[in-house]
Amino acid sequence: MSNLYWLSEDQMARLRPYFPKSHGVPRVDDRRVLSGIIFVNRNGLRWSDAPKEYGPPKTFYNRWKRWSDMGVFARIMTGLAAEAPENKTISIDATYLKAHRTASSLRLKKGGVDA
Repeated sequence: MSNLYWLSEDQMARLRPYFPKSHGVPRVDDRRVLSGIIFVNRNGLRWSDAPKEYGPPKTFYNRWKRWSDMGVFARIMTGLAAEAPENKTISIDATYLKAHRTASSLRLKKGGVDA
């Protein structure tokens, strides 16, 4: 059984209107690249740790960076939210925090005695 995440064709059909037009050289498979971006973000991975099935990590990192700078993902979220039958507030937390192993003991004095 595979734990990979793949967007369905129906999902891709809903997302395609928000994609920027391709100029010159055709883009690599949008479904594969977007599925890789979602997989990396959902699992909190580094780009280089993504499974090989999604293709080279540099490809979907570059797409994520370029489309983020262009506001493509923001337009996708806004557009999909506008299609919702109910108008309700949805919060998406995109923070990623990493603490050093000693961060929990910052208040303690040397030797482990509380101040």
